[in-house]
Formats: sequence, C-alpha cells, structure tokens
Amino acid sequence: MTPRSALNRTLLALAGLVFLGGGLLILFAGLDLYRRHDLAPPAGWPLTNPADVLLGSADRARWSSQGWWWWPAVIAALVLTALLALWWLLAQLSRHRPGSLPVGGTPPQEGVELRDRALSEAIANEAGALPGVGHAAVVITGRPARHRTRIDLTLTPEGTPGATLGALCEGPIGTARRSTGLIDMPAEVRLQVSRHGPHRVE
Repeated sequence: MTPRSALNRTLLALAGLVFLGGGLLILFAGLDLYRRHDLAPPAGWPLTNPADVLLGSADRARWSSQGWWWWPAVIAALVLTALLALWWLLAQLSRHRPGSLPVGGTPPQEGVELRDRALSEAIANEAGALPGVGHAAVVITGRPARHRTRIDLTLTPEGTPGATLGALCEGPIGTARRSTGLIDMPAEVRLQVSRHGPHRVE
C-alpha cells in the first residue's frame, strides 16, 4: 500500500464514521427510538426526540450577537471545506501517469523521451508472449522521477507463478531497463489464473 492510498483510506474511513454517526443520531431522534425502547441517552446528547433541532433559538441569538463577522466567517469556512472536498475528489478521479520518461543509456540521450503508454504496450506484448501467460496488462503510474510499473498477468492452467516471475524479470522487465537505461524501475506484479469451463467427455 502506498502512502497516498493509505492516506485516502484513512480520510474515507474518518468521513464515513462522521456521516454514519450523524445519520444514526438523526435516525434515532426522527423515529423516537429512545422513548420507544426506554433508552436513556447521555446528558447533553443532541437530538434525542423528533422535536429537537440542531441549532435552537437561544443558540442562534447567542451566535448572532457576536458581531457582523460571524456569518461571513461561517460561510467562508463552509465554502473552503466544499472546495477542498471537491479538489480531493477530482484528485482521486484523475489518473496520475508520468506521460513521458527520460531515456538513459551510455551516453545519456539528452532530450529523448519515451511515452509511458508505448513502454507499457511493449512490456505487455513481450510479457503476453511468455510461456504460461494468457494475457498481460501493464500500467505505468507516478511521476517521471518516481514512477512505478504495475503488471497484471493472467496465467493459463499450465503456467507456474515462480517460473513466470523469473521469465518476466529476465525478459520484459530486463529488456525495458536495458532499452531505456532506467536501472531503478520498480515493478508490482499481480498474478491470477484464467478461468476455464469444464471439459465435456463423450
């Protein structure tokens, strides 16, 4: 798990807990479950019966008397929160790809770049031709300086994971490193076995 995915999952978990807690409070109060089931909520517990409101008249009067700046500050905080949430959502929807990778070698090729999609297709084509591999898909993500190659291999029933991983490192990944000069080329490989229907014997 990358630090970014761990942060995203933590934020999603916290947001889910907040919304779940708020929804349960409203549900218990709206259905009057405390009174129906003889439950005693803690002292100062908000929303204990259908007549309760989040912000009563006394609270509204108390906050309104703070000065003219109070409501603009509340509106600005809400707008800022909404903008941050929208930015985070768009960041999750967008796929981070390096676009192009610098091509090294001896000597280094200045100004020569390789599109990440072309490199992905080359690795996928070579990996798909390995013995025991039925299908290969390759995606390169991250930034050019810190990219990561994710390889998804679907093995045939005759394929073996150990031999396939060895052939992958010596073949497609080794070829990509030699052709681009990128010695530091981290790769994540995911293996699965293709499903095949039962054979009919007559």
